[in-house]
Amino acid sequence: MSEKPPTRVSADPAPETVPPRLAHPESVERFRAALRKHGASGDVVRLDDTAHTAQAAADGLGITRAQIANSLVFLADGEPVLVMSSGGHRVDTHKIAAAFGGKKITKANADVVRAATGYVIGGVSPVGLASELPTLVDTFLAQFETIFSAGGHPAYVYETTFAELVRMTGGTPTDVAEAS
Repeated sequence: MSEKPPTRVSADPAPETVPPRLAHPESVERFRAALRKHGASGDVVRLDDTAHTAQAAADGLGITRAQIANSLVFLADGEPVLVMSSGGHRVDTHKIAAAFGGKKITKANADVVRAATGYVIGGVSPVGLASELPTLVDTFLAQFETIFSAGGHPAYVYETTFAELVRMTGGTPTDVAEAS
């Protein structure tokens, strides 16, 4: 776990105080606007470094990887769908296929992710997407009092709850975990 606590911000800090690798105000501001629109209650957190993986985000926050709500884009018969899964396990594409009526599920590439969401991989937030996507929310996340999802950029995360995540995304709570 990280020895330094994350930097919590409620508004973008002055540009000169943010290292260039962490600055991406347009996508983060779009995310914040979506949070306001949805009446979200949690904090946006800027990490000391980017968090392209659930483990990196968890380390930066001092929490378990399972508390990270990964935003994964798949293609269901070629159409993008969003799966909000716990960073604590792998998703089972057969369960995703069943949730989407037996459609063929494949992983989306970086270009498809960017086109469908408006965000880069590692920063895909659950709201403020470029297009409305059918969404599944991993029921495993319900066991945690708080969870964190990406905040529009790999250096930003958002503190939320399972219930709020389901409400904001209009997602369907679904068991998406691969059997252990």
